[in-house]
Formats: sequence, structure tokens, C-alpha cells
Amino acid sequence: MYHNSPLKTFQKRVKARYDLYNSLFITLPFDAIDNTGALLPLFAESCSHGLENELSPKEIVSQFFQQYFPDKPESAQIDLLFRFIQYIERQIVLFDAVEDAGFAEVNNLNGPGTLAHLLENTDLKKLKKTAANFKTKIILTAHPTQFYPGSVLGIITDLTCALKKDDLFEIKSLLTQLGKTPFIRKEKPSPFNEATSLIWYLENVCYHSAAEITFDLERLQLIDHNVLGFGFWPGGDRDGNPFVTAQSTFEVGMRLRTSILKCYYQDIRKLKRKLTFSGVTDLIADIEYRLYRTVFYNADPNFISYEYLVEKLQEISNLLVEKHQGIYLENIQLLLTKVRLFKFHFATLDVRQNSKIHRGLIEKLNHQNADLNDIETDTLESVKTMIRLQELNGHDACHRYIISNCESDTDVLDVHQIIHHALRLSANEQAPIDIVPLFEVISDLSRAAAIMERLYTHAGYRTHLQARGNLQTVMLGFSDGTKDGGYLMANWSIYKAKLEITRMSEQYGIQVLFFDGRGGPPARGGGRTHQFYAGLGKKIANREIQLTIQGQTVSSTFGTLDSCKFNLENLLSAGFRNTTDYRDTQVLSAADQELLDDLARVGHAKYDSFKNHDLFVPYLEERSTLKYFSQLNIGSRPAKRKADTKLQLQDLRAIPFVGSWSQLKQNVPGFFGVGTALKHAKDSGKWQNVQELFSRSLFFKTLLENSMMSLAKSYFSLTKYMQNDAKYGAFWQLIYEEYLLSKSLLLELSDQQTLMENYPVGEASVQAREEIARPLLVIQQYAMMQVQANDQSLDAETFAKYEKLISRSLFGNTNASRNSA
Repeated sequence: MYHNSPLKTFQKRVKARYDLYNSLFITLPFDAIDNTGALLPLFAESCSHGLENELSPKEIVSQFFQQYFPDKPESAQIDLLFRFIQYIERQIVLFDAVEDAGFAEVNNLNGPGTLAHLLENTDLKKLKKTAANFKTKIILTAHPTQFYPGSVLGIITDLTCALKKDDLFEIKSLLTQLGKTPFIRKEKPSPFNEATSLIWYLENVCYHSAAEITFDLERLQLIDHNVLGFGFWPGGDRDGNPFVTAQSTFEVGMRLRTSILKCYYQDIRKLKRKLTFSGVTDLIADIEYRLYRTVFYNADPNFISYEYLVEKLQEISNLLVEKHQGIYLENIQLLLTKVRLFKFHFATLDVRQNSKIHRGLIEKLNHQNADLNDIETDTLESVKTMIRLQELNGHDACHRYIISNCESDTDVLDVHQIIHHALRLSANEQAPIDIVPLFEVISDLSRAAAIMERLYTHAGYRTHLQARGNLQTVMLGFSDGTKDGGYLMANWSIYKAKLEITRMSEQYGIQVLFFDGRGGPPARGGGRTHQFYAGLGKKIANREIQLTIQGQTVSSTFGTLDSCKFNLENLLSAGFRNTTDYRDTQVLSAADQELLDDLARVGHAKYDSFKNHDLFVPYLEERSTLKYFSQLNIGSRPAKRKADTKLQLQDLRAIPFVGSWSQLKQNVPGFFGVGTALKHAKDSGKWQNVQELFSRSLFFKTLLENSMMSLAKSYFSLTKYMQNDAKYGAFWQLIYEEYLLSKSLLLELSDQQTLMENYPVGEASVQAREEIARPLLVIQQYAMMQVQANDQSLDAETFAKYEKLISRSLFGNTNASRNSA
């Protein structure tokens, strides 16, 4: 059921239910958390009241203990703060589950952006033409911004189901289980562990939601191809991760195969109880036996093949039509759709490596130096593994080699040569592998089209492209682009690169496919992603939408059947919309581009000056949680590329970089430079042009509205005490002033009184989460102040406890935001 007022529905079905079930925590028998539920509201009130009155976190915590526990020793105070953290972590899980349970009621599952709405409001002939070649591909990545262990994810799933049914007994049992379940991994996960965690979403959510969408479009005869697909990075993304090897790539590829066959087996088991008809039972039994032996007894991979499975399911379908009046025909056809969609690979496993590794390897190969190091040897083995997985699981199992930090055409040609060397190919032979350059930093984005032209005119590479059907995938990275050039310049540089590469590719008869490396928050290309795609205009190639999904964005966007189906439909609709007449209205004129060039240039200058400030890196090292990211057992990959060197911004990975600003509630990468750019436009008489562009360009509107989301998640009251810091006071003030300027001008431009005013449900969700997490933020800042001010008066044990408080608070703060890193 959908209500006309989504905000009222949210307040009733999410906020009110959360408040109700949260009260259950007070009565539950948790070990070592007795009385915490009663004390936490008092502490939360002290935090809110104290921050409003510009008290520092240290003053807030000290006054709380002085008022309620004046005789409590420091060790006991720290223990209570740890219990607060444990409690708040579970409150956040509860809110996640309540929000997921109310998703279908809060969101109009037949409203704008859904396929139902598109079908009702679009000419079907035009839509069929549009959908003929269009595809959307979601790539699940290995980047660890989701801190829930598998056991907690399972509880969230069960709790969501119980909340949908308002099963009070089950809810209470699950909350009790939640209170006793550890939230912290004892060891860092391996790449295979990361893969297994993400495969859960493929098996339990994507498998069903994607198939339903595809099946519906097939029945309407709008498509005759796989309009949806999935990619996978854990186990294949070896850029800066020494733990990813050719062996782990192979193991993950085979785990994906086993997982999809298990899904087919479970469906066949269910169908076997329905399809009890003459001529059909033997076919079903044969399929069941072959899948069972393959999944559970590691039978020869050839014991059942994709072609065999499709052939037998089609035989069953024909028999149901010809001899059994089509009984359960839809069930078997849905399974056929699933098999054609996921084949025997489930998701395409991408291999990624840094161009610097390739350069070193090529130098040795060219000089016939057999003394290869472990990474170089593994690079050659990874190519062989790709072919091995193709032979076992089909071509789509592993056919893309992505080059991160791609700076020139030579970087692409290096990989082409490495592939030939690894597979011992002659000059005339071509491997069934697509080479994908990844352009990230601003300078590389500006040269991207020229680099592609040199590749298109290179005889050897042109032969490779012809063998690949004249298709070229180009990946564009938001994370490092934003870190390098700031929010406006990164987004505009990627847009321009797409325009120029599209034009260049058309000139040489190449069909270019763009693959966007996007993170959770706007600072890493996230936010309202589907609106970006809907607003690209007709001059940018749009045959496919390909984007990475990671961390909390996986669970929040694709974590349940309802949310997964809704968000997949939004992406499909955006793509369909951008291949219809709507594209004509979204073309940016020469004047528009000149205006955006100007805004990006000014914003970049402001950000560049800030980034090059002497205190920029020290501020992150000394006043943020940056160094604590590397101490967490959340992912297999190191926090920076060169672990044994002094911290350099270029070596810092985007997740700890963006995450550290998020923990400070300053969100610099999502807005810094925006206010200065808008002020420049206003001062130079271009404000009306900016207003007009904002009103008619969905790309520009979404760009700025996503920045408003970053601002809405900022909370400078938390760190206002830093304005008096002898070393960093002026630096903090510099950030705060840009925040105020950006907020003021964005509100004026959008004609809003509050940030995210046009998205009341999103705003309400942000506010609710911020309220829950605020005590965590205060505890974190308090602990950091204790660590920073340490004058050797703290003993080693107490000092370690304060550092642990900082690390522990990272989990809840990040999970509360769902797209903060």
C-alpha cells in the first residue's frame, strides 16, 4: 500500500515503529549492558544540549559523569562508553531493518522511475526500439564500507521479515540475539571471505529481483536479450591488494559457479513437486541429479552444461504447452529466464591491476629478464586464469581486464602485450579478453579522448578491437577524481570525457561503453545515480549503464527484494529515458558548457589551494580517524597503496579519505569549492544563467542536489571546539566558511529553506540516523581529544582503551550513514 504523503508514511511506518521497538531494548537481558538502555537517553540528551551550547565533546562527557556518576573512576567511565557504543550499534541495525521493512510502503513501487510508470507513460513502439540493445550492469566491488559481519546481516534480514509481519515475539527474540552477537571480526577477511559475503546478495536478492524484471519485459515482448547483468570485483581486484592472487581469482570464479548452480538446484527441487506429469518427471529428475552431483560432489564440470540445461528446460516448456495445457508453464519459463540471465557464471568476475605493475613487468619481458617478482608472476598467471574460468564457466565468467591509473595509450598496449605473452599468442591471434582503461585523476580525464584515438589508430590494437566486435569499454573513476580535483571539477571532467570519447569513438566506428566507478556518497559519485544517467543527453553514448556498487550501498540499495527491484528499475528507466526523445532536452549548449567550465575551474582552484595547504594532510592525520581505518578488520586491502612510506595524498585510498571527512561530519569532498564557484558566478553577473541551467538540466540539478546531501550530513557543531586550536583553528575555520557559503548559495539557487527539502523522506531518514549516531560521534571526538592531549599522564592501558573507543565508534558511525565512505 502506498500513501499520498510519503513523509507521513515514513513517520508512521519507520520512525514510530523504530521508537516502539527500540524501547524493547531496555527490558532485554543483555550481558554487560544492564541499565545502558536507561542511561543512553540521558547521555544522548547531554550530547545534543551540549553541542547546541558549543561545549566540546570533552566538556560534554565530563559534565555527564560529574552529574550522574561523580565517583565513577576513569576505567569505569570508559567501560560505560563502550557499552553505549555497543547499544547504539544495535539501534542502528534496528533502524536499518525497520526502514527496509517499510520500503514498499514509503516508496511508490509503481511511481516515477519504475517500469510500471514508464510503460504507462511511454509509447510502447518507441520503448521497444529503445530497449532493443540497452543494458544495465551492476558491479559489486570489494571496497569495504559495510562493517556488519555475516551473522549480523543474517539477523537484519530475519528482523526485516519479522517487522513486516509485526511478529512481536520473533522481533523480541531477534533483538535479544542481536544484543548477544559480536559486531567485530577478530581477523581481517580474505578476498574469498569478501566474495562470499557479497555473493549472499546475489543468491538471495539479485537472483530473484533481476529475473522478475527481465521476465516481465520479455512477456511484454520489449526485449529479447539480457537487459540486466552483474559484475564482481572481490577476488579479481588486485590493485594495491597483495592478498588477491590468480588462485583466489580462480576460487572466487568457481564459488560464483557453485552458487548459481545451487540456486538452480533449489528452484528445480520446488518445481519437481509441481511438475508431476508424464514425460516431464524424468526430465526434471535428470536435471536435479546432474545439478546435485555438480554442486555437492564436485562432479566433472561437463556433467551438466549451460546448453544442456537450457535445452532440457525448453523441452519441458514445450511438453507443458503441447500435452499438459500449459500448467505451471510460467514457473518453468521464469527459471529459463534466470538460466539465460546468469548462465553458469552468475556475475562477471573482473580482473583489475595498476598500470605501474604492468610497466615493470613489460620492462623485464622486453629485456628477457626472467627474474620476475611475485606480483609480476601473478599478473601473467591471472591472464591464464581468466581463460581457464571462461573454459569452465563460459565467456562471460571473466573477460575484462581493467587498468587502473591509466595515463597513456602505452598503458593499454602493455596489457595487450602481457596477454599475448601469458597465453603465447601469435601476432595474428587475439584473446577473448576486453582491455578496459580506467581514467581517474583530472589530468588523465582531460587526455582520455586523445589516448583512445591513439589506440583506435594503432594497427595491433585495432585488430584486437575488431576481434571484440569493435566494442570498447572505458571506465571513469569518481573517487580518485574527486580526491584529486574536487567535487565540481571531477564530475564535470567525467562528463566532458564522455562527450569527447563518444565523438571520437563514433568517428572511428567503435561502439564505446562507459563504466562508472561510483561509491556510496556524492563525493565518490553516489547519491541519486539514476538521475545522472537520465540527464546525460544524446551526445553521450548510452548503450549500457555500468556502475560499481559497494559497501553500505549494496545493503541499502540492493539488500531486500523490494529495494533491489525498485532501484534496478530506476536505473533501467533512466537508461530507457535517455535513449528516447527526452535526450534532446538534456543536451548542453556551448554556452552551458562554457558556464560549467567556468564553475569547475573556480571550484577546482579553491579546492586545489585547500588540498595543497601545509596543514591538509597533517589535519587528516592528527584530527581525523584516518589512521584508524587501517587498524580495522573490515577488508582485505590496505588503506593506502604504499604502506611503508610517509603518507602522501596520492597514495591514500578514497574510502579512508572520504570516510575520515565523514567521521568528522565535515564531508569536504562533497562540497568544497561549490560555494566559491557559485559566488563567482553571482559576482560576475552569471547567476541567472546558473539558475536557468539548474532548472532545465537534470545533470546539473542532480550534481548540486547531491552536494546538498553532503552538506545535510555535515555537522560542524561537533568539531567547533577546533576553532580555538592553536595549530588547526584557522584551517577548521576555512572549511567551515566554505560550508556556510555553499549551503547558503545552494539553498538560494534551489529556492529551498532547508537542505534536501525536495526529498522529505530522505531528509527525515538522514535526521533520524544522525540523531541515533550523535552520541557515538561525541564519544569518538572525546576519545580523540584525550589521545591528542596526552601528556604522558595516561598509562599505556588507558591510552589503548581510548584508541579502541575511536576505532569502535567508526563502525556505528559509518553504518548509520549507509553511504558515508
